[in-house]
Amino acid sequence: MHVYEAVVIGAGQAGLSASYHLQRLGIDHVLLDADERAGGAWRHRWDSLTMDDVHGVADLPDSAAPGRGPDRANAVIPDWFAAYEQSHGLPVVRPVRVDRVDSDGELLVVRAGERSWTTRTLVNATGTWSRPFVPRYPGQETFRGEQLHTADYPGPDHFRGKRVVVVGGGASAVQFLGELRPVTETVWVTRREPVWRNGGEIDGRAVVQLVERRVRQGLPPASVVSHTGLALRPQERLAEILGAYRRRPMFARIEADGVRWADGTFEPADVILWATGFRPAVGHLAPLRLRSEYGGIALLPGTTDVQTSVTAARDPRVQLVGYGPSASTIGGNRAGRAAALAVRRFLEEQDERAAG
Repeated sequence: MHVYEAVVIGAGQAGLSASYHLQRLGIDHVLLDADERAGGAWRHRWDSLTMDDVHGVADLPDSAAPGRGPDRANAVIPDWFAAYEQSHGLPVVRPVRVDRVDSDGELLVVRAGERSWTTRTLVNATGTWSRPFVPRYPGQETFRGEQLHTADYPGPDHFRGKRVVVVGGGASAVQFLGELRPVTETVWVTRREPVWRNGGEIDGRAVVQLVERRVRQGLPPASVVSHTGLALRPQERLAEILGAYRRRPMFARIEADGVRWADGTFEPADVILWATGFRPAVGHLAPLRLRSEYGGIALLPGTTDVQTSVTAARDPRVQLVGYGPSASTIGGNRAGRAAALAVRRFLEEQDERAAG
C-alpha cells in the first residue's frame, strides 16, 4: 500500500496552487478532481459570463491569469487550468468524486467508491459549486413553472417572454437582473434590504478579517458581499433604468403560478431563479468530526495573515483552502501555499517525534 504524504481534493484555483507548492517542496502527493476535464467550477458557469464580466481572476503560481475580453469564461479559464496542469506536471487523477475521508490511526483514508488513497495529510479544496443552496418555502413543490439555481443558469435567451422572480441579495442576483430585465419581466426579492456600495475602494483586508473571525469561532463562513455591499457595473445600467433593482421583501409562500406575500399580494411567475448562494462542499469530511458546535469548521490562526488560516483546529492533518477567508481566487492562491507549508511542518514534526 502506497502512503502519500498528502492528498489534495479539488483541482480548482486553490487546489492547483496547493499542488504546485507541494510539488515544489518535494512532497509526495496526488490531486483528485471530480470533473472529467480541467477547469473546476469555471467549467459549469453560464455561457453569457465573459471574461469582461468576471470579478477578477488571480494569477496562479508561475502563470499569469487570462486578461479581460469578450470570450466565454467557461472556456478560457478551463483551458488555462488544463495548460497549467500539463506544463507543471501536476499529479491529477480524474474523474474522482470523493465520498468520505476516514481516520485510520495516524493516517487518513480518502475513499471514492471502490477506490481509496492512504495519506498522512489532506488538503481540501472542494469549494462550494457542487453544493447549491435553495431555501424552503411553503408550497414550493406545487409551482408549475421552472425553478433554477445559479448553478443551472442557462443564459438570458432561455428566459425571453417569461416572468422571472429572482431571489437573492448577492452579486449573482444583480448580474442576472442585469441580463434578464432588458429581455423580459423580472421581480427582485431579497430577505434583507440590499446594501449598495456608493463608490470608494473596498478595504479587502478588513473584509477578509471579518470572514476569518467567523471561521475562527467555528461559525459557518459568511459571504464576502455581506461585508462589501453591492455595486452596479456599466452593463447593468440599462436594467437599472428599466426598474430591475426595485427590490421586494421575501414572499411568504409559493403557489402553482407565482408567489404570494403575507399581506396577500400575489406576483405571477413562470420561473423562480434562486440566486441564493452555495455552501462549502465538505460533507465528505464528516467522519473526521471537524465541525464545531456552531456548524462550521474552526481554523487555526494563519502564520502571516488571515488568508493563511488553513489548518483545521480539531485535526492538524487537514488543511482547508478556498474555505472561509481564502474563498477567492487571490485567497485560494495564498492558502494553497500556506497549506503546503503547513503540510511540511506537520510531516517534519511527526517525523521528529517518531525519531525521538
